[in-house]
Amino acid sequence: MNSTIPVEHSDPINAAILAISEDLIAGFQRYPFQQIAEKSGQPLATVLERISAMVTAGVVRRVRQTLLSTKLAHGALVAWKVPEEKLNAAFDFMSKEDPFSGHVVIRSTDSVVSGSSYRLWTTLKVPVGESLDFHATTLLRLTGATEYLLMPANGVFALGVGHVRRKTLEPGDKADDPALMMTTTAVDLNPEEWAVLLALKEELTLDEICESPWVNRAVIAGVSLDRFCEVAENLNQKKVIGRFSTFLEHVKPSASGERVTRFNGLFHWAVPAGREVEAGGEVGRHFCMTHAYWREGGPQFGNVNIMGVMHGTEKSRVLEHKAAIDRHLASAGIPVSYTNVFWGGRSEIKPSEISPKIYHEWHERHAS
Repeated sequence: MNSTIPVEHSDPINAAILAISEDLIAGFQRYPFQQIAEKSGQPLATVLERISAMVTAGVVRRVRQTLLSTKLAHGALVAWKVPEEKLNAAFDFMSKEDPFSGHVVIRSTDSVVSGSSYRLWTTLKVPVGESLDFHATTLLRLTGATEYLLMPANGVFALGVGHVRRKTLEPGDKADDPALMMTTTAVDLNPEEWAVLLALKEELTLDEICESPWVNRAVIAGVSLDRFCEVAENLNQKKVIGRFSTFLEHVKPSASGERVTRFNGLFHWAVPAGREVEAGGEVGRHFCMTHAYWREGGPQFGNVNIMGVMHGTEKSRVLEHKAAIDRHLASAGIPVSYTNVFWGGRSEIKPSEISPKIYHEWHERHAS
């Protein structure tokens, strides 16, 4: 790789590519890099060269086809109570040893409030038919955590990343209409669909950052390239395919010290029962929100039922965005009885495994 190729996310050409490639290539695409090139206005050769260089430099931590795992697995956001002396070890176990825990974050609040004693937060997914409680109880035993709270998503209002694209947003910038709620109803897949899906979801190697990235994946799935793409397009119709994405390293600084973001805020709002869909739509229409969900936090978290995530380089700016959403909810006539921000600290982001075979093998290894 030519060492003179700019690799920082702030380079104008890289920024133009990343503004598209982070979260604007929806569904399965036979030629995803060509789509990025067309939408970003950059030649295909430049797109391939720059993404490869950013992956090599660690600025982009992975390139992969995402799945809508809410359709493929049972999932929940999990808040954990862990003794302080075991907190970092529990973080290490869930981030390194449990493939079913995705986002693993140690969070804190600006003051002692409802739920602030739950310091470790993870996303958890288990294959359809398996028990979230069973897996969480196993993790409780293995990590020394004392308590957990499962918060499955009843609905999803925003699900994307787009850190580069969101840098220039002003507080209150939003879509013309409320976000529509996506459901989390699981779908059934046949063995061929599972074979294609499991081959499709793994992150691309450097050699696969090319015009036709699915050639080797078809071999892995045991089908022709045309059949692989045909099955993937059918999976698209079943709404189990997410976006093709380049994932920036947004927590750790690059080799030159640049950071994509510095602050990760998990926003909580408690709105009246029966108005969750309305409130979630109003929160999710704000472009700053990378994630927005209807989840039930219960009395441990002030009966919060709308949650969302925003990233930013300045804490004050993140709070300005939240204040704009608070004002919008008030103007929409939606009362909020409780709200808070849980700030992210140490964190590790990885895709959650959804393979039933890997799940059963993991539990066999960790049986008590």
